[in-house]
Amino acid sequence: MTRISIIGLGTMARTLGVRAGGAGHDVQVIGRDAAKAAALAADLGGTATANVIGDAPTGDIVIVAVPHAVAASIVSDYGPTLAGKVVVDISNPFDPAHTGLTTPRDSSAAQEIAAAAAPGTTVVKAFNTLFSGVLAAGETAGHPVDVFIAGDDPDAKATVSAFVTSLGLRPIDTGDLTFAHWLEGMGLVLLGQGIRRDDFSLAIKILG
Repeated sequence: MTRISIIGLGTMARTLGVRAGGAGHDVQVIGRDAAKAAALAADLGGTATANVIGDAPTGDIVIVAVPHAVAASIVSDYGPTLAGKVVVDISNPFDPAHTGLTTPRDSSAAQEIAAAAAPGTTVVKAFNTLFSGVLAAGETAGHPVDVFIAGDDPDAKATVSAFVTSLGLRPIDTGDLTFAHWLEGMGLVLLGQGIRRDDFSLAIKILG
């Protein structure tokens, strides 16, 4: 069992909370709206608790499930509170037309968050290539969903990989945090296909 803090109250936050709680992890939900956070924790049931942004995350893993535009500032505001924790960035920095990334070619949302984080905080990119429905289903074409991860700290990636495995999913280590840029590009390609096909049950799966 791992303690998981989820910052955010959207669909992905809910889906990750459901899977984490179902796998026996303690889940803390953190959001700007106290009433909505409490409602989500109540829906998750079990040992789930609710707090507001600014309250200290109790999790060993802190999943930042908010839009890219505010993710780095939230992590920055937490400062040394996140030191010693593994921060998981699931965001995608898509432009409004969904035709490109808003980050430079030599950077990524995850790298921006890492730069904003206090010393001692490790950042791992994960879950950004999954639609919420695919994550909820946990499988695609009869195979466990692949969760692509990137990060500079091997221990942090091992922690996230173990968490992913506990959810019944398959972690795929893609490399250091610079690979987050390409994972965010993968997310953009997948979204484009979902829009073109009007089908958001799509997933990227490595067979073998």
